[in-house]
Order: sequence, then structure tokens, then C-alpha cells
Amino acid sequence: MSELKIYNTLARDKQTFSPIEPGKVRLYVCGMTVYDYCHIGHARVLVVFDLVQRWLRASGYDVTYVRNITDIDDKIIKRAQENGETIHQLTERFIAAMNEDADALGVQRPDHEPRATQYVPQMLALIDKLEKNGLAYKATDGDVNYSVRDFPGYGKLSGKSLDDLRAGERVDVNTGKRDPLDFVLWKAAKAGEPDEAKWDSHWGCGRPGWHIECSAMSNELLGDHFDIHGGGQDLQFPHHENEIAQSEGAHQHAFVNYWMHNGFVRIDNEKMSKSLGNFFTIRDVLKNYDPEVMRFFILRAHYRSPLNYSDAHLDDARGALTRLYTALKDVPAEAGGLDADESHAKRFAEALNDDFNTPVAMSVLFELANEVNRGRSPQLARQLKALGAVIGLLQRDPVEFLKSGPTAAGGLDEGKIEELIAARKAAKQGRDFAEADRIRAELTAAGIVLEDKSGGLTEWRRA
Repeated sequence: MSELKIYNTLARDKQTFSPIEPGKVRLYVCGMTVYDYCHIGHARVLVVFDLVQRWLRASGYDVTYVRNITDIDDKIIKRAQENGETIHQLTERFIAAMNEDADALGVQRPDHEPRATQYVPQMLALIDKLEKNGLAYKATDGDVNYSVRDFPGYGKLSGKSLDDLRAGERVDVNTGKRDPLDFVLWKAAKAGEPDEAKWDSHWGCGRPGWHIECSAMSNELLGDHFDIHGGGQDLQFPHHENEIAQSEGAHQHAFVNYWMHNGFVRIDNEKMSKSLGNFFTIRDVLKNYDPEVMRFFILRAHYRSPLNYSDAHLDDARGALTRLYTALKDVPAEAGGLDADESHAKRFAEALNDDFNTPVAMSVLFELANEVNRGRSPQLARQLKALGAVIGLLQRDPVEFLKSGPTAAGGLDEGKIEELIAARKAAKQGRDFAEADRIRAELTAAGIVLEDKSGGLTEWRRA
């Protein structure tokens, strides 16, 4: 099998993957800040790195996958106070919602899902080490900040120079920073904040800054040098840049070997934002689309490319996924697993080994589906289902999938559809063909496709 190559943001190039410890992969992905429901940008991160860990495991690696949860943050404190609930009540509610959304999208749970509030002692120890190394200082406002100019490698991930950053800086008069480029490691407690948002430290009562969380949690669970760190493109700067500064500044050696960043999600070619009114949560989308359609839609694009979300693109994704399931419905798969030496499987593996190239891998699935339709081969149907399983698709009963979908658009649930089909059958038996045609037209208008079979049986699916 071909060697796995990953586009490494740090190297700005596609590189052959070589794990630190042969046969094992340590993977860390920045997760959610849990103060609201997950949106479709979060869905992309969840699905993309689910694919990454699935393929690493399918390739024979022993994977330790960590995806963190930020459960203490200015936005979390503010939202809890607005709601009149505790921080713990708020974050527990949205962690449960996040897991519901991820489960719906077929996202496997990570091996570890650390919460920031559980790792404050490790964060304090890391800040202490940075202070001893001359990279952290307590400011006049009580915060503890990182001294960016004292870390020589700052900017190597994002490609930004200190001069460029200085030119674009904003001056904040209410800060104790020595330099506007410095960032906070420990935030001094403020009046009016709840006790559950405060921890004691020898710098004073406060809470951790956002960036230090991931450095501390990854260090605790994966060690101070690991294989892959992932996240959305928006985290490349400053979050991941700051993680490098913290971790390498503390330990005095390389932090991560391969940095992966998935592309942005756009809405009808515009940036997604609440101010533009084009902001969609995962559960908003799943009111109108099957979760597997959404997963398929995300995986059909290369993870580094921009992903343009629209109803038209999701409709197209449903149609494409329907073609794959139709092949499996018409030719039931024989029992058995994946044949890795078969030609489609080899090309599928080559695609995923080429920086997780899911568009090419998907094209192999469609070639295979076409051959299943032509040759009616149960062996090829088994292979199609097995390759789909590798990326978390095509594991449902085909008939159930083809009947699945939203009822909002046509207003017809499964019971109503069956009722109309029975009425159409009765009309045909009574030779009232006009009524039978009217019922078919009503179902067609609601997006229901009928297939009349021998023996008077009618099968249906959503278009």
C-alpha cells in the first residue's frame, strides 16, 4: 500500500507521515467551547478528524485520539449569568447537545475528551515553567502574560513576522501587557464573576487563558512531543501559534510534527456569521436533511478546501448518496468484510493516503456502484459497503435510508405515505385511474418516488 502523506501546515508542504513511535499515532484536535449549539463549521471539524482517525486505525496504527472541551471562558461565564444558571449547568447541557450532534453525524467518540476545568493544576505548572524560563510575567493588572518577543520561533506556523503583527496590532489602553503582541496565560479574577470561575494560584485568584488549556491537556495526555495536531483553519493563528510558543518555550524542544487544518465553511459563497443571518447549527440542518447526507456532503470535499454550504448542495449530496444506496438495495451485499487487495480498494487506499483525498475516494465508490448495477455482483456490493464503512458511510439498511428524510418540505411522514400508496392501490383496483394518477402526482410533488413492482407491490423512496 502507498505511504500516507499529510499536508503539514508547518512545512507548507505534503510530507510522508512517519510517527514518532513506530505503529502508534498520537493525535490532538481542538474541540468546542460549550456555550451554544454546534454549528456547521463545528460539524466539519468533527467529521474531518473522525475520518482522519478512522483511516489511521484502518491503516493499522494504534491511535490515541484526544479532542478537548473548553468549559471555562468569558463567553461561557457571560451566557450562564444571562441565563441565570451555573457554569456547570450550562456546559453540561451543551456538552450533551454536542454529543447528540456528533453521534448523529456518525462521529466516533475520541479516546480522551478532557475538559479544561479538570486540568487547571497542569496549566498552572506549565505557566510556572514558562515564568522560570523567562517567557511569562505578571502584569500590573494581575494577569500573567506570555512574552512573545522572547520566543524566537514565533510566527513559524502562520508565516507571520513580528513586524507584520506589530503593523496590524490594536492598542488596548486597559492592559498591563509589556507589548501588545503578548497574550494572556492566567486571567486575574474580576469583580462579579462566580466562584466556580476562579482558582487559587501564587499569582492570585483567577482562571486560565484559552491558549494554555490545549498545551497543558495535550502534554498531560499525549506527552510534550506528539505526532498530529488538528483543528479549523481559523485556529492556525493565533491559537495554534500560541500553543507552539507555550509548549516549545516550556520544554525547549519540538511540540508537534504535523499540523493539519481544515478549510472554512461558507454559506452560498459568503462567510458564515450571525450578523449576516446565515448562521446554521447542526440541529437546524438536521431538521431538513438526514445526518448521513450531511456527513457525505462534508466528506465529498477535500478537507483543506473551502466548503460551500447551500440547500442545493445538500440536495445534490442526498441524490448522490441515494445512488450508492440504490446499488446496495438492488444487489444485496454478500457476507464478509473488505478485500484490501481488490483493485477498487487499492485505489481507495491510495486516495486516502494522499492527504486524505476523499473526493477521489468517493469517485471510487461511484465507479464500484456502477459496476454493481451493471454486473449485479454481490461480491462487489460487499466491497462497496465495506469501503463505505471505512469512512463512516453506507452501513444502514438501504431501504430504510431511501425512505428516510425530512417531512418538513412535503409534510408527509412515513405513515401518511403508506396510507396514500394504499389508497392509490385501491383506486387502481377499482379502475379509478384518474384518482390513482392524482395520488401519484401528490406523492411526486412531496418528493416521493414510487416504483411499481410485479405482484402489485409498490416500493417508495424520497427523491
